[in-house]
Amino acid sequence: MPLFPFFHRPDGDRVTDESNVRKMMPYLMRGRNESAVYHEQNCDITRARAWLRIYNQKHEQAATLFHLMLFALARGFHERPGVNRFVNGRHLYQRKHVEFSFAAKKSMSDDAPLVTVKVRFGRDESFTTILKRIVQAIEDGRGPTQSITDKQLALAMSLPSPLLSFTITLLRWLDRINLLPKAMIDSDPMFCSAFVANLGSVGLDNSYHHLYEYGNASLFAVIGVPKRQHVLDRRGNVEVLDTLQVRWTFDERINDGMYAGMAMRAVQKVVEDPTRHLGAPEDNADVVGHADAGIVPPCPAAMQ
Repeated sequence: MPLFPFFHRPDGDRVTDESNVRKMMPYLMRGRNESAVYHEQNCDITRARAWLRIYNQKHEQAATLFHLMLFALARGFHERPGVNRFVNGRHLYQRKHVEFSFAAKKSMSDDAPLVTVKVRFGRDESFTTILKRIVQAIEDGRGPTQSITDKQLALAMSLPSPLLSFTITLLRWLDRINLLPKAMIDSDPMFCSAFVANLGSVGLDNSYHHLYEYGNASLFAVIGVPKRQHVLDRRGNVEVLDTLQVRWTFDERINDGMYAGMAMRAVQKVVEDPTRHLGAPEDNADVVGHADAGIVPPCPAAMQ
């Protein structure tokens, strides 16, 4: 039901110059999981680990591979904005900001609740600036003060079941016709560029994740466990590398496989060579570095 595209959304602008094939896709594939494409990517993190060791020696706030991955993901989304899109009401929208959501345990215990955090990433922000914002967002989420989302959930769960079902249906309908209030979209972690799960932090690997039908996140990234692996180089010699598995779930309605593959390669370039893209960790890690505009290798077949 392609209703009311003339209502403007607070989080995105309607894309009007897409091809007829792209315009037709939301009618043929109505949900995100019906449109999902799955792809596995393995990054060589040998240089990244060395870079982070030096960075953490020179800076008060320690950084992890997860922080670096989020930064690289933001760089890729800014460099390839065609993946920062979502489908709503059978129409394609260009998102106004790059925002990632992720979940963290309030404490490392079985019964500790999860807190979901959404962080905005500016185009020309340094790694150190973004690192501080990520850490602060996690600390705020783990603190005693309830977030806006927690308060909204508490209010929703206090409603009788029939009224709660009606309320959720109403909110979905308002979102569909672009009338969901900006305050709700801004605070809701399901309205984001991508949802990122760092399952490697709890020892889990080889996992894919579905896309959420609620909200408008068009990508889900699952980060696995760092490993040392034996690989063959181009000459057939055996190398031992530190690698990191990232498994992507991608709504193919937002763009084609070639473009998505180039975006993933943009992310991989930053992770695999942070010195080139961020600068030397001991000297100028606070200085913004821009990704080069070189030719990106063809996308993986799984994304086509």
